[in-house]
Amino acid sequence: MKIDITTVDKLAKLARLEIAPEQKESVIKDLSKILSFMEKLNELDTTNVEPLVYMSPGVNITRNDVVKEVISHEEALQNAPDRDENYFKIPKVISK
Repeated sequence: MKIDITTVDKLAKLARLEIAPEQKESVIKDLSKILSFMEKLNELDTTNVEPLVYMSPGVNITRNDVVKEVISHEEALQNAPDRDENYFKIPKVISK
C-alpha cells in the first residue's frame, strides 16, 4: 500500500489529529516503515500456530470478596456535610 498525503489526511481525520504540513512527510515515512514491517510478517508461515489470546498462560487471578468490617447506616451518614434521615444530600447536577 502506498502512503501519500491524501492517506495521511484521511487517517488524521479519522483519528481526530491535527498534523502540521511540515510533519506530513515524516508521518508518511513512519507509516511506510510500519506497513513494510507488517508485510514481512505476512510472509511467515503460520499454518500450525494457534491464535494467541493472552500473552501469559495465567488466567485472571482475582481475590474473593470478603466482608471485613460493616458500618451502620448512621455511621455512614454521620460525617456527611448535608444529609436527611436516610440519604446524602448533594447539589443538583442535572438541569432540565
